[in-house]
Amino acid sequence: MPLRYSAFILSVIGLLISVPLAFWAPGFLLLGVVALALVVLGLWDILQRRHTVSRNYPILAHVRYFLESIGPEIRQYFIQSDTDERPFSREQRTIVYQRAKNVLDKRPFGSQLDMAGEGFEWMDHSIRPLDIKDSDFRITIGAGREKPYSASVFNISAMSFGSLSANAILSLNEGAKTGGFYHDTGEGSISRYHREPGGDLVWEIGSGYFGCRNEDGSFSEEKFVENATLDQVKMIELKLSQGAKPGHGGILPGAKVTPEIAEARGVPVGEDVVSPPRHSAFSTPLELLEFVDRLRELSGGKPVGFKLAIGHPWEWFAIVKAMLETGRHPDFIVVDGGEGGTGAAPLEFINRLGMPLIEALLLVHNSLVGANLREHIAIGAAGKITSAFNIARILALGADWCNAARGYMFALGCIQALNCHTGRCPSGVATQDGVRSSKLDVADKSVRVANFHRNTMDALANLLGAAGLKHPSELGPEHIVRRVSKTTVHSYMDLYPFLEPGVLVSGGETHHSVFDKYWDDARADSFDPPSFIIKLRETKIH
Repeated sequence: MPLRYSAFILSVIGLLISVPLAFWAPGFLLLGVVALALVVLGLWDILQRRHTVSRNYPILAHVRYFLESIGPEIRQYFIQSDTDERPFSREQRTIVYQRAKNVLDKRPFGSQLDMAGEGFEWMDHSIRPLDIKDSDFRITIGAGREKPYSASVFNISAMSFGSLSANAILSLNEGAKTGGFYHDTGEGSISRYHREPGGDLVWEIGSGYFGCRNEDGSFSEEKFVENATLDQVKMIELKLSQGAKPGHGGILPGAKVTPEIAEARGVPVGEDVVSPPRHSAFSTPLELLEFVDRLRELSGGKPVGFKLAIGHPWEWFAIVKAMLETGRHPDFIVVDGGEGGTGAAPLEFINRLGMPLIEALLLVHNSLVGANLREHIAIGAAGKITSAFNIARILALGADWCNAARGYMFALGCIQALNCHTGRCPSGVATQDGVRSSKLDVADKSVRVANFHRNTMDALANLLGAAGLKHPSELGPEHIVRRVSKTTVHSYMDLYPFLEPGVLVSGGETHHSVFDKYWDDARADSFDPPSFIIKLRETKIH
């Protein structure tokens, strides 16, 4: 017999020996039961036809399957260094845990980062630092509207009830209320768990129009008004796409549509719920802006904006041209980077679809500056933000505030087990398993959420003070420096192109290839590609 059958053969021998010996010594009965179980497993392996490895290596193959199943944990805890970011490093997670628990977050003996390595970034400091007493940094969104909102520069990004547990939502909203920052509902709409604590909400509306939909899935003005006029809802965010899976809809199986989820989303209990990949309420840039204006009117003058991940640049340019043509514009835009995370998405969408945050933010900021629209539209940004330096570098590139999802999940106790899509989240955060989620203590975790926000803002204040700045709004590309080689460093100001104000409307030179190639051909009345792109799609001869 081949050696690969050794485990099965030894199990058979063990069974044959243990059975007669059990009559003389009852202790051998346990050995017999174990041997019998292994023999049955081995026979199953040999007779089944789905797994070739199991047929060739009966019993032994299961050792391989077990080791493979705990591979992520082995790498995370024993192999990866503290600075390996996959998707978040141990150092990044630890700083969140420490700030959430309000414990010492200092480090001894110097940096573990390779400061001579390509891509290393730092913030320039001043010889005249300031002592900032108040770290409650805020910006006004929707200035000039009937109900402008004073937002923190660091808030909870979109995560729906359904992807997160009830106790996780309760903890996040209670923490937001305590800390004075907002909680984005995610496209799953406003659940009872968002409303119970009373923290500020940004209501995100996706293509499924959950919370404001008719039975056929179309947008319902009447139901929108019911939610949008709640005092707790401070802003309305229309989700065009998200960085984790741009251009992708989804189906929530009926088995997961519990009465609570159905109540929040306005759908039947136990029936499949479809989120289309695109909106049905509008189909052109002009119609998008009309819809944004309509939502603002229906909400009673609250700030209304949209969130998007940047893909085809001409589609974004078309929206900007529609703003110029009509004089209509959103109050804010949230730029979602391609490095965003979600409970589950196809691998290609996670790794290879959607523009990363820095490039996307620069394109949006430059477009609005070049079109003389930047002063009228606030910009938020989201994508792997867990520390004060993360916030500072994004604000330096043009954002007014930042959102974080996974950072606040770590504050809740997430251990990056990468089980979000299975329902078996060990920390009770990303699951609808009532037993698992019930172990998440709302009173404790809500305090940690507030602590993480406050301590991160204190750290940002310390960074700003060291740079001689008083408020995050003073941050600019001149403050952040990146090493591009062993012997060369550049500030963001020199590293990235920035458009002059009004250059897109004056017809001046942009010195930016993307604008030079696509801006002139973008149309306010259509998301269609330029004619030269259409021609390229018709042939492989380019």
